[in-house]
Amino acid sequence: MSQVEESIEVDVPVRTAYNQWTQFESFPEFMDGVERVEQRTDRLTHWVTKVGGVEREFDAEITEQIPDERVAWTTVNGEARQAGVVTFHRLRDTTTKVMLQMDFDPQGVAESAGDKLGFVKRQVGGDLRRFKEFIERRGQETGAWRGEV
Repeated sequence: MSQVEESIEVDVPVRTAYNQWTQFESFPEFMDGVERVEQRTDRLTHWVTKVGGVEREFDAEITEQIPDERVAWTTVNGEARQAGVVTFHRLRDTTTKVMLQMDFDPQGVAESAGDKLGFVKRQVGGDLRRFKEFIERRGQETGAWRGEV
């Protein structure tokens, strides 16, 4: 298993950053390589990704969700194997630190080489930068799910 940790400060309140992150179906708007995410139940999402010409489909289960604090997940089937957590930290009333930690299992020679070259770390960092641009440009979330898992 490989690990990646990245964080970014976004100029919105914790509630706004968290609420947007719960809108999984909007992820393709700021996550490179994410073609589609379907929220199937409160705990289950279905993902279609295409990275480096390789398409993958998998389901991810939300294992923990605490409003304004954290969302944790693990894949439950499909080719991709990963687990992670994103946490939200209030720095000021209008500034939030978003931290993403993820464990993943590279599949095959190309993914293993890409992992060793830091591709996943760079991709996660880019996704967080695009999330920052997305939410700061909007100034408000596109929706929210305030339930707990």
